[in-house]
Amino acid sequence: MKMEHRAGNRSEVPWRHGYKAGILPSFPCKLSASSLLLLSLFIAMGKLVRRGEHFLVQPICLLLLLSFFSTTECRPPAIGRGNVNLPAVGQSKYQSTSCRTHSASLSDFGAVSDGKTSNTKAFQDAVAHLSQFSGDGGGLLYIPPGRWLTGPFNLTSCFTLFLHRDAVILASQGCPGGRYSSLIMGSNLTDVVITGDNGTIDGQGDFWWAKFHHKQLKYTRGYLVELMYSDQILISNLFFLNSPSWNIHPVYSSNIVVKGITISAPVHSPNTDGINPDSCSNVRIEDSYIVSGDDCVAIKSGWDEYGIAVGMPSQHIVIRRLTCVSPTSATIALGSEMSGGIRDVRAEDITAINTESGVRIKTAIGRGAFVKDVFVRRMTLDTMKWVFWMTGNYNSHPDGTGRLQGIAQAPFKGICISNVTVGMRKARKQAWFCENVNGVSSAVSPEPCDALKDESVAEISCPFPTDRLPIEDVELTECPFPMA
Repeated sequence: MKMEHRAGNRSEVPWRHGYKAGILPSFPCKLSASSLLLLSLFIAMGKLVRRGEHFLVQPICLLLLLSFFSTTECRPPAIGRGNVNLPAVGQSKYQSTSCRTHSASLSDFGAVSDGKTSNTKAFQDAVAHLSQFSGDGGGLLYIPPGRWLTGPFNLTSCFTLFLHRDAVILASQGCPGGRYSSLIMGSNLTDVVITGDNGTIDGQGDFWWAKFHHKQLKYTRGYLVELMYSDQILISNLFFLNSPSWNIHPVYSSNIVVKGITISAPVHSPNTDGINPDSCSNVRIEDSYIVSGDDCVAIKSGWDEYGIAVGMPSQHIVIRRLTCVSPTSATIALGSEMSGGIRDVRAEDITAINTESGVRIKTAIGRGAFVKDVFVRRMTLDTMKWVFWMTGNYNSHPDGTGRLQGIAQAPFKGICISNVTVGMRKARKQAWFCENVNGVSSAVSPEPCDALKDESVAEISCPFPTDRLPIEDVELTECPFPMA
């Protein structure tokens, strides 16, 4: 796949969801600076109410709420444009990393868009037909408007799956046979693009969540997208809804870009992680919004003895311009499956709202390997429980601003925390807890533990890297849209 290298466009703004039913919209909203200011004032007024200071607060809250909606642009998830130029009526181009010379529509293979008829065979036949062009410019499968019910299907190399803005791929809720497959799968592929004009992939996860809660499942629930042993992957400009479990899971793969997507699941849905790169190298996640019942981004590197046997770390990962809502989990998690190790993770310009923790490292003896060179800067955190939570005893419970608990035989090293001010819900005698860790800190309040020495007196420092990873310079290019 030929990739064009350019300077990234930093002016893009991700579409954002409201995060509390009855207060903000449940569909994506584009928030202006004035909208964010009004939202902050509204939250402050709510705190006064909780303290019993009611005088004039209710009418002020009403005025702020009305002003917020007047400055906020919202739209349903499956209708309207995303934040990149993709084909609509009268347009003839879309953006991708690879342009295709052959194309077909799902409707050409007998598919029915009533949301009830199974189209699994149509998807399989369409991909098989386009696979013959992998050596001749590749193929694009166009999903037209409609609700297309399907079971799991595999992709092929040199292939683009493109969803129209009003297209919805519905995951089948049936579970015949043995183990459960992910909805969209692929293995040993090269040059795979899953994109669209903000079309929707709906996992219909409530069926699976109910079975999970009632302990009726023998095997792990499937994911929405799982690509294994693959290279050169783009997932962009789509809406992922109600996954049975994890949403996007690249594993043992490299050169991955996830850009301009929205992921949404109820905040108490089980294990609905957003994006989980697993033993992957050269990953870029940006301009995306995630509401989930688990970690928004969870970097993994293999599970226990299996991960140790493979020994493939996750490394060279960039996460930027991400917004996360997850009241019970982390914005960015490392682990808990991390037997191959994790290194060189760079996160910046992160917004977390009503989320349990900003950055969490979770591992345990027998499960984890090394974790090093993790850099985070410019995080905006609101309504958080904990900012940093790092533990070598996964399933422990934090009790302050920062809980950093490594493993005696393999302590957490090279931790750097700078320019962080943590607003705690209530004063604590011990704001930080540190054990088997070492690192440096700079301009941190409340003052961290002694294990994180002040950078001004420490012998080491850890500024955010100034070099650019190759995956940062991979830019999308305009492709002629064959179905226009």
